[in-house]
Amino acid sequence: MFDDSDPRKALTSMSKERSFSGPFCGPEVGNFSQEPPQQTGDGWQAWMMRCTNLVVRLVRLEGTATFARAGQLDEYMVFSTDADVRFDIETTAGTVSDHSGNHLFVVPPGDSTVTVRGRGQVSFLYTTRADDLVAHCANPEIPANPHIPPFQQWPDPVGGFRLRAYDLDVPEQDGRFGRIFRCTTMMVNVLPRFVAPRDAAKVSPHYHASFEQVSLTLEGSFEHFLRWPWTSDMADWLPDMHIRCASPSVTVLPPPAIHTTLWTSETTQIVDIFSPPRMDFSTKDGWVLNAADYPLARTEIE
Repeated sequence: MFDDSDPRKALTSMSKERSFSGPFCGPEVGNFSQEPPQQTGDGWQAWMMRCTNLVVRLVRLEGTATFARAGQLDEYMVFSTDADVRFDIETTAGTVSDHSGNHLFVVPPGDSTVTVRGRGQVSFLYTTRADDLVAHCANPEIPANPHIPPFQQWPDPVGGFRLRAYDLDVPEQDGRFGRIFRCTTMMVNVLPRFVAPRDAAKVSPHYHASFEQVSLTLEGSFEHFLRWPWTSDMADWLPDMHIRCASPSVTVLPPPAIHTTLWTSETTQIVDIFSPPRMDFSTKDGWVLNAADYPLARTEIE
């Protein structure tokens, strides 16, 4: 159900007709601008939320903050769309010093320290294998979604695990959807900054059969709409939902809910996150900007 101008219209995974059985899970919602942070420090605040496979930490920064991981089991991502934020990252497989913002970093497993300086927002993404981080989340316990299969990590990167930095200053290109990066554990799509509200005559209601979509809003006002399938058992039915959120916020859109999003302010920035990476996005030529670094999974993930 995409407008003709939407690059996702050609995705075969979106065109399959499916039937589903309940029970169904609702969304997880964090309106960070209206809720107390889970972590605070001198010059920074952090909100943390989880979904089935991911932990999201959103940091509002006015100074300096340092976040360390000891014995991290798998890769994680750190990014900021704010050019004035500076990064110092130390890992056992590479370092960067005084690195500019508007970049996305993939941090290797093992010990690492990320120091961020300046004023802006920084997002950290980990898998829920990090039990200590799950415990800090606003929602440490969530219902198991029967439509989501067990997590499977994708193949190791070309040349082995190391610190990788990717510039977010990527021009738009006809036929490509956003700015997509993946690693072994997750995929991030940093959509372009929109400078007008979304045309309500060109929305994109769709569903995912077996994975969650984490929508992280960094700037502007948004409205998420969700509708679940009807089954023969009315006990499975869920009412339609209309979620309004300012920024920053996180909304976890669960399978198999039909969903679409409106941005309603003049300037908006939203990031879509998936774990593990999406196979349909990954097999579209040119969509994943760091595809050369990360091989495809050996089996299809829908």
